[in-house]
Amino acid sequence: MSKKGLVHIYTGDGKGKTTAAIGLGVRACGDNMKVLMVQFLKSRDTCELHSLKKLEPEFTVIRGFSCKKFVWNMTEEEKKEARKEASEIFHNVKNLILQNNYDLVVLDEMIGVLNNGFISEDDVIAMIKDKPKETELVLTGRNAGKRLIEAADYVSEIKAVKHPYQEGVSARKGIEF
Repeated sequence: MSKKGLVHIYTGDGKGKTTAAIGLGVRACGDNMKVLMVQFLKSRDTCELHSLKKLEPEFTVIRGFSCKKFVWNMTEEEKKEARKEASEIFHNVKNLILQNNYDLVVLDEMIGVLNNGFISEDDVIAMIKDKPKETELVLTGRNAGKRLIEAADYVSEIKAVKHPYQEGVSARKGIEF
C-alpha cells in the first residue's frame, strides 16, 4: 500500500504560517523525505533560508526575485512583473510536482498569489487534483477561499491576537525574518 499525500492549508492573519510549513519540511527531511519549498511574493533574504541551505539537497527552496515590497505597496508595473514571475514559477513548479521527485511540496504565499489575481484559483485546484497521490502539499497565505479550503485535507488558521508591530516594534532579524 502506498502512502497518500494530503493537502494542508496554513491561513489566517497571524504570524507563523511560513514557520509552520518550514517546520513540517524539516520534520520530513528528518525522515529522509525530499522537500521542495517555493516562495511566492518573497525575495528578501531571511535567516531561515540560511538554515535550510544546510539541508540541501533534501530540502530545496525556489523563490522569486522581483517582489521587493508588499503587493499593496506596488505600482501597477511592479504588480505586472510580480504576476509574470508568479505565473512562470507556478508553471515550473507544477511540472516539478508532476515529475514526482518530492515527497513534500510547500507553496508559501500561494494564497496571496491567488488573492491578488496573479494565478487563477482554477489552475491551483487543478494542480491539487493532478498532483501525484503520494505527494504531500502545503499552501500558505492569508484569507484562503472556500474552494481551496474544500480541496484541502488539513486547514489551520493562525489568528493574530497580539503582535508587537501594533506597539511599533519592527520585524527583528532571526525572529520575524
